[in-house]
Amino acid sequence: MTGLGRRRKGASAATAFVLLIALVLSIPVLVVLGYVFVPAQDIWAHLASTVLPVYLYNTVLLALGVAAMVLVIGVGAAWLVTMCEFPGRRIFSWALFLPLAMPAYIIAYTYTGMFDFAGPIQTMLRDSFGWSRADYWFPAIRSLGGAIVMLGLVLYPYVYLVSRAAFLEQSICALEVGRTLGRGPWRGFFSIALPLSRPAIVTGLALALMETLSDFGTVEYFAVDTFTTGIYRTWFGLGEPAAAAQLAAILMLFVFTLILIERFNRGKRKFHHTTGRYQKITRYRLGKGRQTLAFVACALPILLGFLLPTGWLLKDSISHSSSAFNAHFPTLVLNSVTVALIAAGLSLLLALLLIYGLRRESRAPSRLEQGALRVASMGYAVPGPVLAVGILLPFGFIDNTVDQWMRASFGISTGLLLSGTMVALLFAYIVRFLAISLNTVEAGSDTVTPNMDRAARTLGVTGLKKLLRVHIPIVSGSLMTAVLLVFVDVMKELPATLVLRPFGFDTLAIRAYEMASDERLADAAAPSLAIVIVGILPVIVLSRAIAKSRPGQNSRARSDF
Repeated sequence: MTGLGRRRKGASAATAFVLLIALVLSIPVLVVLGYVFVPAQDIWAHLASTVLPVYLYNTVLLALGVAAMVLVIGVGAAWLVTMCEFPGRRIFSWALFLPLAMPAYIIAYTYTGMFDFAGPIQTMLRDSFGWSRADYWFPAIRSLGGAIVMLGLVLYPYVYLVSRAAFLEQSICALEVGRTLGRGPWRGFFSIALPLSRPAIVTGLALALMETLSDFGTVEYFAVDTFTTGIYRTWFGLGEPAAAAQLAAILMLFVFTLILIERFNRGKRKFHHTTGRYQKITRYRLGKGRQTLAFVACALPILLGFLLPTGWLLKDSISHSSSAFNAHFPTLVLNSVTVALIAAGLSLLLALLLIYGLRRESRAPSRLEQGALRVASMGYAVPGPVLAVGILLPFGFIDNTVDQWMRASFGISTGLLLSGTMVALLFAYIVRFLAISLNTVEAGSDTVTPNMDRAARTLGVTGLKKLLRVHIPIVSGSLMTAVLLVFVDVMKELPATLVLRPFGFDTLAIRAYEMASDERLADAAAPSLAIVIVGILPVIVLSRAIAKSRPGQNSRARSDF
């Protein structure tokens, strides 16, 4: 066989591999969509007349409230630290990422402990003024408004991340022209910088809203009925998998609508730089009054979204150390770290095989191959409860079919082979977070030029050797970033873990949820604090990457960081 024939055969095998992986990873979504056509009129009549309007109303209001909050905080803070000079700007530029390490359900637990009726704040007010419960009004933390604030405080970094990167990557020439036309900081922001950054901002907003729609721990703890809590209750409370899958399909429709809006926005309105010149940013000098306002605007999200809840968790962990750090705590840490490492490693391995399996020296991947990659990364847009439903249904069918056949043929019961095992849990993690590894590895692979591949081939380095000796050393930073991000996301994942974990298998996230559900908030502090501490590492990695993202900025990135 000629060299050309071998390459064509290898390309066909790579395409078949990518299509197979995409098909396997799309099974949960296809199963959920397939259940739309399963009749469940009786239960749907009950849901429609009782809770479905509430699910819809709360979900829409939650999404709108979080959207407004993350846009105001994320875009405003990104503009201030990028284009304005005021005290603390350099610290804020990376510290504003810190709430990303705080899962929403954990911040909900901490603020409930602080601001609930029996918490220290209301207790201090009653003791100080001699009030009884009927003598004063205090906003209810366990409410739809409380859920909006909790989610907004930890999800604004998604918008801040992409907005800051977009502002850093803009050509300063456009802003300089605006200055010569008399546009100050805010007029230049609204008329020049914001339109140029709009596609990136919409992308960050879509990510924040996907996380909002998939949240389970916060809304369930605050007793806010949304589609995620409805899916869980319909499946496990009513015992109606078909109706639960149909609720999941409606939630998926919400999520995919967000994706289509983002794609439509990106395609309909485009803004381009007309110059390749990237100069050092000349920041606006603010007056003393505006410096104070800028300082407070940047400090409040960090204080409320990270410092205050982390300090509360630390206090509770120390004061209840004897019960929190018991003999079972190392097992929780080991379980969490083990599944997170395995899931991160498998996601990275699949991403490498998918990206480099389709890499060609002679041509770009076909539309079919690109579409398969997009399908393989679709799981990140699917909420955890939806994934759990989409995995339990086919895995349960396989388990029952095998068990019935073994009973009929050999009189042996095989029990649960897939559902309720580590296989189901790891499969859910991979489906959910493969997109992170794919996007990170794909971005890193762009630094390996086709000439490098050709040079390696002339030296006899091909196939797996080329991947190990050429590609991986060049993109090692991207690979490490991918592993860290998936690792921390798995550590924080609650709904899929709650539904799919093997019997008796607990993680830090599960323990924090169980303790908080039993109103043992102090005992939930230690596992919650452990999750937050682990989450700080990728936040630092992300902040350094953003600081270096501006062309020509690498030499100054350390000083700006």
